[in-house]
Amino acid sequence: MNAERVAERGLVVLHTEAARLKNFQLVFNKASMQNNEAAHANIEYCPGQEVQGVLYTLTDKDEIHKMDPYERAPWNYGRDAVQVLTGSGTQWAWTYFANAALLVDGRRPPADYMDHLLNGADYLSPEYVSMLRAWPVTWN
Repeated sequence: MNAERVAERGLVVLHTEAARLKNFQLVFNKASMQNNEAAHANIEYCPGQEVQGVLYTLTDKDEIHKMDPYERAPWNYGRDAVQVLTGSGTQWAWTYFANAALLVDGRRPPADYMDHLLNGADYLSPEYVSMLRAWPVTWN
């Protein structure tokens, strides 16, 4: 959700807006390759829950391919289309799901990693920001 990282990765953005993915929840269960105590974000199907985030409308349908190396797709994450709800209605968007072989329990996201998510706070509800701020992190 960090716009600076999106720009650093070379994606050309036309529009940015808040988006919600219904019936999914945010979890931190994708094993970090750099830190054996840490985990990175993932989303899982969970009826009645919601993941909030930032939707970046890109200049071209192939622009998303620039993000794949950073997410180490298809090894660490797979990329799939989901329907999200925005202020302008429902639309299709790409998101990344962690590879099932890399899922772990009992780990926390690194504090600096959580800062990247909180960079999108202007697009999230106050309750969702509070939930992210309260999430236990690792300082390693």
